[in-house]
Amino acid sequence: MKILSNILRKFLPDFLYQESIAPERRARYKKLWFLVISLISIVSLVPLIIMTVINIHQTQDIAETEIKQPLAMFAMNAKRSFEYNFEERKAALDFIIKERSFQELSDHRTLAEVFLNLKQSFGGFVDLGLIDSDGVQLAYAGPFDLENMNYADQDWYNEMRVRDSYISDVFLGYRNFPHFVIAVKHEKAGEGFYILRATLDIEFINRQIEHLDIGQADAFLINRDGVLQTHSIYYGEVNQKFYHEVPKFSRRAEVIDLVNDVGDSFMIGYAYIEQSPFVFLIAENVESLLQNWTTLRRDIITILIASVILIAVVTIWGTSSMVDKISEADTKHDQMVHNMEYTNKMASIGRLAAGVAHEINNPLAIINQKAGLFKDIVSVKDEFPEKSKYVKLLDSILQSVDRCSQVTHRFLGFAKRLDVQVTPINIEALLKEVLEFLGTESVQRGINIEFSIPDEIPEIESDKGQLQQVFLNIINNSFQAMDDGGSLTIAIGNSGMGFVDVNITDDGEGISEENLNHIFEPFYTSKKEGTGLGLSITYGIVKKLGGEIMVKSEVGVGTSFKVVLPIKLVETSFN
Repeated sequence: MKILSNILRKFLPDFLYQESIAPERRARYKKLWFLVISLISIVSLVPLIIMTVINIHQTQDIAETEIKQPLAMFAMNAKRSFEYNFEERKAALDFIIKERSFQELSDHRTLAEVFLNLKQSFGGFVDLGLIDSDGVQLAYAGPFDLENMNYADQDWYNEMRVRDSYISDVFLGYRNFPHFVIAVKHEKAGEGFYILRATLDIEFINRQIEHLDIGQADAFLINRDGVLQTHSIYYGEVNQKFYHEVPKFSRRAEVIDLVNDVGDSFMIGYAYIEQSPFVFLIAENVESLLQNWTTLRRDIITILIASVILIAVVTIWGTSSMVDKISEADTKHDQMVHNMEYTNKMASIGRLAAGVAHEINNPLAIINQKAGLFKDIVSVKDEFPEKSKYVKLLDSILQSVDRCSQVTHRFLGFAKRLDVQVTPINIEALLKEVLEFLGTESVQRGINIEFSIPDEIPEIESDKGQLQQVFLNIINNSFQAMDDGGSLTIAIGNSGMGFVDVNITDDGEGISEENLNHIFEPFYTSKKEGTGLGLSITYGIVKKLGGEIMVKSEVGVGTSFKVVLPIKLVETSFN
């Protein structure tokens, strides 16, 4: 599962895994990602699939045509072969009945001699008989006792009354084995007619089928009523009913598709054998016929699937790379705007600080000078009334002036965008120095500030001005979130592995989960006033100083910021 996840991670865009990206922006990237993939897929895959489907159908049509044509040709050749053999035997009987007189054929010995010649010359003959116009068999040559047999009530005999020749269906008859009849008629001048009737064994037909070299196919004969005339592999034995309707009559060989009672599909080539009741059929299982086509279709589908997978992989990878580039460009653009805002802000603060410091320091210098002069005068005169009281008051003035000078000096040092200087920093002293900027507000609002600092916290190497900016932003946000009388706790700890962590916790209104996911984003603010850059700048500074910043909050309970800083600053790059 992990391997699959890693593989997917390589193809999916990075923005899906970057928690720093705002949900709105991530949703926009997802929409763009899906849109591009969908459009490329439609443009590339739809034509490919359509062409593949068309190719499959065309190839199948060609394959079926190539299969049907040989079946039709085979059926036509079989038709001609049967017609030739039937015509050959019928012609032999016709020749005999015309060359031999009625008296000769009525002679048993002569008829037996003729029968023997037929068997030796053509094969397949079972017996031979001469029948008069009343349907009585006057002479017979063969293995059965059929002399004087009366055929007057037989269908074939009644047909011979109006026809010159006849080929019967396969039937059992008196002989009780499958056979069929070929009969020819000869008219006697003014004396009616007589018939020369020959019986042929069904093996004669079977041998004809065997000689066709049909391989694994099923070749057989049916009559025009749909009764099997020979054994069939798929459809049964002689005299059983063919499962399907008799194919429609055609003078040419045709090919049809049939499905048997168990659902197997067959292609059947058939041809009507003229001057006979027979229809020749050759059936082949479609699955075996289309085996090569099935293999080809499988290969085509395999190529299609491989192409779809390749296109999908390239499309997803390419689109992911493109959207990641857009995401990266947007991030750089935001960072650039952020830096510009930060630079402008610091420049404005710097100008303000310089102006304020100039305006304050000049009066302070005058106050310091005059107070010092006054102190000197008071100190020189021994008889000055209440000398000690005035010296004490003047010392208080001078101390206040010195304190004001320190405040303006810290303000300038914090606000100016000076070159970065990495110096040893006592983190406790730095935090207390930052709190001096907010000391008046904390007193006026009754905010209680508690420190939790162990003795073994080492000094760190970092940029003092940058850290002042970080902690001032965080503490100022905490003050804004608390009501009057709130409590702020600052705890410093040694997190090990060369890092120190600072936890700043307030009991203010807290931050909702929705806003908590965006507080470090540029220009995002939940306040009515503000640029939304304070915590974004703070986040950037901490990152550039090699640290981490984390936040936990619960609405109505409070918020806790954790800033993790390296003890030794290995590498920084300030913009």
